[in-house]
Amino acid sequence: MATEIRVPTLGESVTEATIGKWFKKPGDAVKADEPLVELETDKVTVEVPAPAAGVLEEIVAKDGQTVTIGAVLGSIKEGAGGATAPAAAPKAAAPVPAKSEAPKAAPASAPKGEGQAPSVRRLGGESGVDPAGVSGTGKDGRVTKGDMLNAIERGPSAAPAPAAQMRAPSTADDASREERVKMTRLRQTIARRLKDAQNTAAMLTTFNDVDMSAVMKMRSEYKEAFEKKHGVKLGFMGFFVKACIQALKEVPAVNAEIDGTDLVYKNYYHIGVAVGTEKGLVVPVVRNADQMSIAEIEKTIADFGKRARDGQLAITDMQGGTFTLSNGGIYGSLLSTPILNTPQSGILGMHRIEERPVAVKGQVVVRPMMYLALSYDHRIVDGREAVTCLVRIKEGLEDPARLVLDL
Repeated sequence: MATEIRVPTLGESVTEATIGKWFKKPGDAVKADEPLVELETDKVTVEVPAPAAGVLEEIVAKDGQTVTIGAVLGSIKEGAGGATAPAAAPKAAAPVPAKSEAPKAAPASAPKGEGQAPSVRRLGGESGVDPAGVSGTGKDGRVTKGDMLNAIERGPSAAPAPAAQMRAPSTADDASREERVKMTRLRQTIARRLKDAQNTAAMLTTFNDVDMSAVMKMRSEYKEAFEKKHGVKLGFMGFFVKACIQALKEVPAVNAEIDGTDLVYKNYYHIGVAVGTEKGLVVPVVRNADQMSIAEIEKTIADFGKRARDGQLAITDMQGGTFTLSNGGIYGSLLSTPILNTPQSGILGMHRIEERPVAVKGQVVVRPMMYLALSYDHRIVDGREAVTCLVRIKEGLEDPARLVLDL
C-alpha cells in the first residue's frame, strides 16, 4: 500500500512553497514522522515529516519546484521500513493556530467585484491587481486583504529583480569562474519588501548616541543572580525593548501605520526583533511586550533566536509587529540607516558599543557609547516626534531605574 506525501497547510495567506531539498532518495527506508523534505515559503522554512513508515517509493516534486497546498510531493510504500503511523503535522517549531489554516476554496459562483472591503480596493488600485481576478476565500467568496496580498506577491506585476536588469556583461573568462544560484523564496521576499518600503514610505533616519554605562553596570551586578533565578542570561535586548515601549507610549505615531487615508494607532506593543540566519533576515515578534518583565522578554527573544537558527520559526511568530529593533552591533556595525519593516512606521537600529571620549560636566571622560538610529515614515511621523521618541529611548537606557519604575 502506498501513502501519498502532500504539501501541508503552511499558514495564513501562504498558498505555495518551493522545494528546498529532499533528505531522502527513492528506495530509502523512512520512519514515521521522520523529516522527508524541506519546503521554503516566503516567510519560513518548514520540514514535512513522513506520514507513514516504509520505503520512499517516488519523488514527484523535485528540488527548486514550486508547489501549492495539498500538492503531491511523493509517495511511501508502507511496511518495509517499520510500523505504520498516523499522519503527522508539519514540524514548524510552534503549532499554528486554527485561524492560520488555509481557508477553504470559494465556490465558483462567488462574487468577485462586489462588496469588497476598502483595503482590498486600495491594494488593487496601488498594485494594479484586479480583485475580480483573485480567488476569494472570505465569506460568500469575497476577496480578503490576505487574498490580495498573496496575489500581489505571486502576480506577474511584480518587477523583475534589479540585479537581472542591471547586470554587466561578463567576459568568457569571467563567466567560467562565476556561480549562479537561484534565490530562495525567503531572499526574494526580503528583497522585494525592502525595496517596496523604500518606494512607499517617506523614510528618514534620525541619530543619537547613548551612554551604556548604567545598563552595563546593572548587568554586571545582577547577571549571576538573574540567570540563576530566571534561567536565561541578562542581555541588552530586554532593556532596549522596555525603553522603546516607554517611548512609543509617549509618541504613539511611531507605533502606528497608514491604511489608505486612515491612521491606525496601535494601543498594544508587539515588538519585532530582527534575527539574521544563514537563509536571510527574519523578524519574530514579541507580542504584548509591554505586559512582560525583562526576564520574560529575554526568554522569548532567546527562544526565537534558537528556533530561527534551527529553521523552526512558525509563520505566526512573525506576524503583527508594530515596531522593530535591529541590532547590527552584534556584527560590528558602528552606524547604519535601517529600512522600515512595512507597514510599520518606525525601526530602531542598534550598533556596537565602543569606548569614546565624551564631555561630562566640563570633564573629558571615556564612556561605553552606542550610536542609535531611528528610521521612520515621515508621512505619519513628524521630525519632532521622531527626535522625541529617540531621546526618550536614550533617557531610559541611561537611567534604567526609570524602566523598572515605569517613569
